[in-house]
Amino acid sequence: MKRALPWIGWWAGLALLAGCAGTPSGDGVARYDEPTRQWVTDPAYYLQSVSGHLAVMRAARPVTDWLADPDTPERLRQRLVLAQSIRAFAADVLHLPRNASYTRYADLQRRAVVWNVVAAPPHALALHAWCFPVAGCMGYKGFYDEAAARAFAAGLPDRWDVGVYPVPAYSTLGWTNWLGGDPLLNTFIHLPDGELARLIFHELAHQLVYVAGDTAFNESFATAVERIGGTLWLAQAASEEARAAYRVFDERRQAFRALTRQTRDALQALYTQAAQEGWPAGRTDAEKARIIEAFGQRYETLKAAWDGFAGYDEWVKQANNALFAIQAAYDEWVPAFEALFHEQGRDFAAFYRAVRELARLPRPQREARLQGLVSAAALHSSVPTRSM
Repeated sequence: MKRALPWIGWWAGLALLAGCAGTPSGDGVARYDEPTRQWVTDPAYYLQSVSGHLAVMRAARPVTDWLADPDTPERLRQRLVLAQSIRAFAADVLHLPRNASYTRYADLQRRAVVWNVVAAPPHALALHAWCFPVAGCMGYKGFYDEAAARAFAAGLPDRWDVGVYPVPAYSTLGWTNWLGGDPLLNTFIHLPDGELARLIFHELAHQLVYVAGDTAFNESFATAVERIGGTLWLAQAASEEARAAYRVFDERRQAFRALTRQTRDALQALYTQAAQEGWPAGRTDAEKARIIEAFGQRYETLKAAWDGFAGYDEWVKQANNALFAIQAAYDEWVPAFEALFHEQGRDFAAFYRAVRELARLPRPQREARLQGLVSAAALHSSVPTRSM
């Protein structure tokens, strides 16, 4: 236990990191110039972060033990074997860290490892920020207990748009590998094969590069790695059955992304116009309600062709500024990172070195470089090429 004491400060910030792979990601822009920032000083919150993560670690057992246990259900056994294969692919092909992470498994007996609370003003797609030691300011606050998350959300200002959503996985950035690393969890082990691979790649990417307080940079980098890596894994290592299942899953996700992006754009246009023209709050509220109602109706039309799949229902029921804003953080700079990957000759080691160089830049310079990559990629894609 003596060795664990210096790490308590880090563990106290683990809930801040929960959010990776937690929501369906969109393709819009969510800036983190929050109208409000708040340092988290409540000792009880940090205590739940410490105790919650320690409970996850205690519940985890080596995958080899699960595989050797005759009582392990066959379906779980197959998923664990697949996860180990994905883990090896991550290290061998994607040059992601080869360490203790995802070599253990825990059944938490609940549907999420944490629940995140997000909040935004009523007329802006800008997130309230909670600030923590080490991790910096984040656009969400995580809780290991769902009831605690909902109670905290209920206590936020009435005029704020507030959301609570389940998170299947989070990254400790490699800091707890000496304790066994981030474990596989029941909250995501039964995802479709392609999604399981993407999630593992995403979380391992966080162990390579992390910039305190820059959620969009961190999540966009990890999302780019998961997309690039997921495509390679499906092509090189997945079964035809897995590829077919993934195509169905991804088509639904892309359709949902397109719908949320369109809705987010409509909301942003509304708030910009209302601010420029000085609309009364009631008029803005009414137009906002109309846009979100139309979003729900279009979602129901979309879902009708999904053979009963209802994976986005919970999100759609509470759709608001906060959820649209946090959704966008996962993809804001993805085109830039994908362009950088191609700029580095699709060489993962060179790509990661270039990303680390970006991470060391002051934020204005970093974002200027990322914007330049986005612009260059858009220009390149607009240039016609002759078919061979």
